[in-house]
Amino acid sequence: MRGTGLMAALMAAGLLVMQAAAASAAEAPIPRLVHQDGRHALFVNDAPYVILGAEVNNSSGWPSQLPQVWPAIDYLHANTVLMPVYWEQFEAQPGQYDYSVVDTLLAQARAHQVHLILLWFGTWKNGSPHYVPEWIKLAGDRYPRVQDRFGHPIDALSPFGTATLEADKRAFGALMHHLKAADPQRTVLMVQVENETGNYGALRDYSPAAEQLYTAPVPADVLAAMAVQPTVAAPTWQQAFGADSEVFFNAWAVSRYVGQVAAAGKAEYPLPLFANAALRDPIKPGAPGSYESGGPIDNVIPIWKLNAPALDLLGPDVYAPDLPTYRKQLDLYGRADNALFLPETGGSPRFLFFVLGHGGIGFAPFGIDFTRTPVYPDAARPREESLTPWSRTGTKEFVAPFEPLYRLFAPMAPELARLNFEGRLQATGEEQGRLTQTLHFGAWDALVSYGVWARNGAPMGNPQPIGAALVGQLADNQFLVSGFHARIDFRPVRPELQRQFLRVEEGTYENGSFRFQRVLNGDQTDGGLDFFADPLVLRVSLASY
Repeated sequence: MRGTGLMAALMAAGLLVMQAAAASAAEAPIPRLVHQDGRHALFVNDAPYVILGAEVNNSSGWPSQLPQVWPAIDYLHANTVLMPVYWEQFEAQPGQYDYSVVDTLLAQARAHQVHLILLWFGTWKNGSPHYVPEWIKLAGDRYPRVQDRFGHPIDALSPFGTATLEADKRAFGALMHHLKAADPQRTVLMVQVENETGNYGALRDYSPAAEQLYTAPVPADVLAAMAVQPTVAAPTWQQAFGADSEVFFNAWAVSRYVGQVAAAGKAEYPLPLFANAALRDPIKPGAPGSYESGGPIDNVIPIWKLNAPALDLLGPDVYAPDLPTYRKQLDLYGRADNALFLPETGGSPRFLFFVLGHGGIGFAPFGIDFTRTPVYPDAARPREESLTPWSRTGTKEFVAPFEPLYRLFAPMAPELARLNFEGRLQATGEEQGRLTQTLHFGAWDALVSYGVWARNGAPMGNPQPIGAALVGQLADNQFLVSGFHARIDFRPVRPELQRQFLRVEEGTYENGSFRFQRVLNGDQTDGGLDFFADPLVLRVSLASY
């Protein structure tokens, strides 16, 4: 009996060791943001990862709506879904956390073989407290709202509400604590802390507590971060920043609040965290009050970086329909101290080429699901001009324009992420009135032209600027080439030399590797490499003579 008991104990101990080893083996590396040689990358499973994202509509994170979400994600070929988590659901009663919806999201995302980025709809969602629990909404004395300059409450919670901050910190910490235990597979890559923070209807809180801080001297670290040389000792906000003082003060208050929520979450689980921004016009900024005050807009990024070091990046929500404005936002947020990621975007699908061309780590159109059926003005074919962007989200008509681009990029996403992080990927798109562009790769220039070509080979452009091009340098004389509605050719930098195609291979990517299908030659390569509406991937080997 004693021998049998000893053997059973040894077997049980061995089983525990095997279970611990299996659990350790199943635990993937925690995703992380890496900055190297002036470039950024999100590392997933210890390799660069590009986010081909899709953000669902605001109310599509409920389990009842997921059957209308996953078909859209599968159709689009997205690799990452941005999904909201609602504070009002997560903590319907104080201190009682309901993890059921989060666990459902994890399980179903794994079943569909996609990653998640969770969006914490907490104190702020589009500047308002609409997703906080009822017990906060109904206790305005304990959880105060922003007061306007007349002392009236507005539709925003005060960043000086201590009880609100502590409740948000506890809830967000509980969410992150649960994710650490429930997601060893690292289904969740990043978490957004709040959503489009700040407020409308008042530039800042004018409560007595806020007023006392606003009229006090600006903290010295804020002056240093904003590179302000004060003309008086210990300047107030008004003295230091003039017409922008109230917006800057509100950004200071909100970023301190969000920074503490982020720190509470990161202490539980060090996933990458970020905040998103409702933007102002970057080319012709309006006066304070014409845009959301308090969030990480372009003119207060240093204040946010100072006050919220637990945030790994600040992401712009770019909905600009025109390319100059869109590109300007990319310039403002793609910084040495800030990885470029667009957690919400609209406009043309080809803008993804510009995001990659700016070294961006990802891109996520908003409203990607099939939860809505638009009502058209007649029974005929849907007319694009009859619908606003918001009425199109959640429909197949809205998702469809992004599908060819994601279908092209999804199989080769690991290669794109690696080349981008190594500084060997360039991408661009057609601009109104500009028919050609040149991309430089050491001894080679890639020549991009758009649209149809006249008999003499001169580019004529597309009727609308829909062209795009992507070129990655695989080796000194070998390139990955793709695009839409464009022609791409190569030219040696040395003017006395001529280009020759040694081999132009058409293929596909499978499991991160290029799979050869056929060689293109003759008419298909003599004048350059042509790309039309269908996804096409080429591996091109060059020589000169």
